[in-house]
Amino acid sequence: MRGLAKDTAIYGLSSIIGKFLNWLLVPLYTYVLQSQADYGIVTNLYAWTALLLVILTYGMETGFFRFANREDKDPAQVYTTILTCVGTTSLLFAVLCCVFSTQIAAWLGYPDHQEFVSLLAIVVSMDAFASIPFAYLRYKKRPIRFAALKLLFVFLNILLNLFFLVLCPKIQDRSIISAWYNPDYGVGYVFVANIIATGIQTLCLLPAMLAEKYSFSWSLLRQILRYSLPLLVLGVAGIMNQTLDRILFPFLYTGEDAQTQLGIYGACFKVAMVMMMFTQAFRYAYEPYVFSKHKDKQSVEAYADAMKYYIIFSYLILLGMVFYLDVLKFIVAESYWSGLKIVPIVLWTYIFQGVYFNLSFWYKLTDRTQWGAWFSLIGVAITFTLQVVFVPKIGYMASALSSTVCYFVIMLLSYFVGRRYLVIPYDLKAIGGYTLLTLVLLGVYYAVRLLVPAHQMSISMAAGTVLLIIYLVVLVRKDFPLSGLPVVGKYFSR
Repeated sequence: MRGLAKDTAIYGLSSIIGKFLNWLLVPLYTYVLQSQADYGIVTNLYAWTALLLVILTYGMETGFFRFANREDKDPAQVYTTILTCVGTTSLLFAVLCCVFSTQIAAWLGYPDHQEFVSLLAIVVSMDAFASIPFAYLRYKKRPIRFAALKLLFVFLNILLNLFFLVLCPKIQDRSIISAWYNPDYGVGYVFVANIIATGIQTLCLLPAMLAEKYSFSWSLLRQILRYSLPLLVLGVAGIMNQTLDRILFPFLYTGEDAQTQLGIYGACFKVAMVMMMFTQAFRYAYEPYVFSKHKDKQSVEAYADAMKYYIIFSYLILLGMVFYLDVLKFIVAESYWSGLKIVPIVLWTYIFQGVYFNLSFWYKLTDRTQWGAWFSLIGVAITFTLQVVFVPKIGYMASALSSTVCYFVIMLLSYFVGRRYLVIPYDLKAIGGYTLLTLVLLGVYYAVRLLVPAHQMSISMAAGTVLLIIYLVVLVRKDFPLSGLPVVGKYFSR
């Protein structure tokens, strides 16, 4: 358990740090890129890359762990067979996208930027291929190397973005820069930075790629594909629930400023990512704990407590971000502030998504994972329908609301269906009480905002601070006594 906790901390912390550092690129892009439309291109194309990455790995990471741990299989042969298969499909995808980049760019609405398609096709192909060596490092219990290579990409990407978007415009008159730098290329340097960082990371993975003696087996590959390909459906449905809004928006929005509106939506969506990072951190800490404790007869109580505290602290983050949004808005440039109204909606989306994740353990622990696929497909249907109907009418507000409705519905479905197979005594009274308290505090805050002139930001922030203190007092008195804190708890117990 100590080893598990250590590895989880390294994998999880590197992921959270990486996401946080990448999140810091949002203010850079919104303040430096020439227009919201440029950031709209970034938002749309990276949504596509997230979906394509799932398709190009087609469940083979999970397949590797499954077959490499079977006693009747040679782990080295499993690894090299999967590496060859994913490498071949990734290379074929990159070549086809580069050959047909003009047609793909025209279909996506970027007829003058076909090189963006080629750059991102190469990036996503390298990422898909690299996912197998990264899985190999996890299999070999190399968390330090895994985390170091993940963070290497993040730091390189940030430094290259700063170089191309901040430093080069200031020193472009120097001959060593002016010989190649084009100040009008703008957003293109975002993709150039990405491909350089990804390429260096891939080169650093060469020792892991060459670590095992090459051995390919068609019969083994067929077995792995039979196991892995069904996971592709679940993976695609899951990622579409998260990215479909940014993929569909340019096709559905009827105004001429589709890229501008998508840029505003994408930037303000990222403001709420603090909640997503909390959810991700909770998953890394919670998932190994759950699977290690599920044979304990008291485990259902542990799951119930974990759910309660997840919701309690999610509401705390929600209230803090809403009450101090007048400060957080400076994360993005002023030209994006019109989209800040989606932030509370996106925060609720992340909360429902986190609750759904916690609920999902009933079908994982009872080997009824088909329910996860059904819930994901229902979510995709809801998201797609709501966006097709309402995006042409109300723009990106429909994109934000469709995700919230999607996760709210599948959260409820998972709860009620799960009660048939694994009864977990969730503290619905406490959860309901905190939910009511949160809604009341939000209602009071918005009432104050309506009564106070818009330029009196300090008054609304003071009101938000008082309301946040009320929530904290209730939390401390009912469920989180300060005397239970390590080291300093003894002072509160007095």
